[in-house]
Amino acid sequence: MISRQHVQSYKVFVATWNAGGISPHSGLNLDDFLQVDNLSDIYVLGFQEIVPLNAGNVLVIEDNEPAAKWLSLVNQSLNKPSKVAPRRMNTGSGALFFAKPSLRKISKNFRTESKRKLKSCNCTAEMERKHSMDFCCPLQQPNLSEVDFSSEEDDEDSLTNSFSNRNHMKYSLVASKQMVGIFVTIWMRTELVQYVSHLRICCISRGIMGCLGNKGCISVSFQFHQTSFCFVCSHLASGEKEGDELRRNLDVIEILKNTQFPRICRSPYSRIPEKILDHDRIIWLGDLNYRISLSYSDTRKLLEAKNWDALFDNDQLNIEREAGRVFKGWKEGKIYFAPTYKYSYNSDSYAGEVHKSKSKRRTPAWCDRVLWHGNGIQQLFYWRGESRFSDHRPVLAAFLVDVLTNGIGSSSKRGLSSSNMKIEIEELLPTK
Repeated sequence: MISRQHVQSYKVFVATWNAGGISPHSGLNLDDFLQVDNLSDIYVLGFQEIVPLNAGNVLVIEDNEPAAKWLSLVNQSLNKPSKVAPRRMNTGSGALFFAKPSLRKISKNFRTESKRKLKSCNCTAEMERKHSMDFCCPLQQPNLSEVDFSSEEDDEDSLTNSFSNRNHMKYSLVASKQMVGIFVTIWMRTELVQYVSHLRICCISRGIMGCLGNKGCISVSFQFHQTSFCFVCSHLASGEKEGDELRRNLDVIEILKNTQFPRICRSPYSRIPEKILDHDRIIWLGDLNYRISLSYSDTRKLLEAKNWDALFDNDQLNIEREAGRVFKGWKEGKIYFAPTYKYSYNSDSYAGEVHKSKSKRRTPAWCDRVLWHGNGIQQLFYWRGESRFSDHRPVLAAFLVDVLTNGIGSSSKRGLSSSNMKIEIEELLPTK
């Protein structure tokens, strides 16, 4: 007998923000950034340059203190009591922003279920045996893939919870991971966390010499009910010289090719995806660094006229996608907002308006983007935030995402999956 299926739609909020190497301060309010007046079921937040991309952070040891601060600020906005001002968080040894915080300890206190439960396999051999025909052979483990599903918080030591009682948390931390300046954190309504399984994280370095973590991506994969999700947060190659867009294309191609999630499913007939494009619902966010292929003066004229269509016609990501050289089969919402880069710090002026020197001037561009791949995803909005915190404006998006929540009927499950939309890597290679 084929189990009866049920599809439930969940609201997923996605945001990307390049912090410009600045650590957040205790007074930074994220309520507008997180759209707390219109709450979502799932929050996926990707940051870039949460630390300066200097040799110390890239080659020696990454600084986790800014990531811990971002986590606490997110928690303040998502879990603050109604009609009450945000509370100052304590680590048990002093206020968070006065004592050096531990990312591991801070993260553990924002969870409502243990990390081991989240990353475990909840499949039964009997259930998976029914779908043995859907079994996919495992792919070869890539050399460049750094696999880490511990998410930095996998010790089982009990910690005294110095924050609010976990049972009263509206949102729980599901995953957090840092790679140099890239930081990803995923939160979910607490009552939904029990339906998350097979949580895995994979990091790909694409920075200096193609192997250091100052550029690259963090990908998070998990099963929510019976639907697989993958969120990819990337920081691609920079530069506005002609041809730099090809380096960004190559970053995307290598990320898709080399990302390999570890096999943690107990069932030999597992259909749990191991590659990004094998997932049912995929969202890619980050500082993709694609620029506008116009001169600074021409870009400024169109920007002042708010002629977004003419600017978008010259947007490198739009051009490369239309040509089929990158992100073939992916979707992006219509852009009705001004370029998000590069601003003077604590200002609404683009850097070129302040710095007359060409060496410091940057042509405004939509560097910060959100794209998606797969059926069952409907975008609700796509816009930018207006915080002056860094030289980038954050970009926000919300989606209604269909999730299979009851039963695993074989025929319609395959209809919901992304197996018929798989893109071969060879199709994404640049054409001469």
